Amino acid sequence: MMPHYPTLFISHGAPDFILTEQEAVAALREIGERFPQPRAIVVISAHWTRHPLGITAGTAHQTIHDFGGFPEALYQLAYPAKGDPELATSIADSLTTHGFDTELISDRGLDHGVWIPLMLSYPHADIPVVQVSLPSSELKECARLGKALMPLREHGMLIIGSGGSVHNLGAMNREGHTDVWASGFESWLQKAVEGNRFDDLLTAEQATPLFRTAHPTLEHFAPLVTAWAAGDQTRPGKRLHHSFTYGNIGMSMFEFH
Repeated sequence: MMPHYPTLFISHGAPDFILTEQEAVAALREIGERFPQPRAIVVISAHWTRHPLGITAGTAHQTIHDFGGFPEALYQLAYPAKGDPELATSIADSLTTHGFDTELISDRGLDHGVWIPLMLSYPHADIPVVQVSLPSSELKECARLGKALMPLREHGMLIIGSGGSVHNLGAMNREGHTDVWASGFESWLQKAVEGNRFDDLLTAEQATPLFRTAHPTLEHFAPLVTAWAAGDQTRPGKRLHHSFTYGNIGMSMFEFH
């Protein structure tokens, strides 16, 4: 029998963190050792929002360096993961039955929200990867997407939401100083997830006054909602890792069963 995988939310941070030996780098390396090798990995990244829902359907993926101003070594990195057109078609069919408009896209590669964490967790690039776009910035739609993806877990697939637990680029600092609001939001987030308060995530702007400082826009928070819904939004999650990079960029990672 195939293992029944949990789902994961991972914070992928600034692209250059892969060139460091920060705590989050070690945490991502450990993730690949936690579970038996999945049949495939399905990733929902903060860096692809699209209507109709996009699903990568190529047999191989290019590595998209969708960023600028970083060290040249970062642009030399490549993650030659293969795709799975048959799985992509199956996902599209399933999502269509759940009321989503979908489009198979054979020529899109993997953005850095996908390949950077996977390069650390599964460095051999020997597991098929399918990326599914976020439907919109509407968190209820992101939850509905997660619920529609949930059955994949029963077929040996690992579902990952890739974003950021705190993502305010204007508050980054190279001194490594973490502000009270950032640590306060991380504390609230852990209590919400481990306290089984899924609805608090859907109404986070009302649930905590720190939300809009931690997330001026929703795209890095939305994959967390999708991952929890795909894991089972009626049950609490567990925080696997917590740290900061560039002072206020949250790198928390969560597991949902």
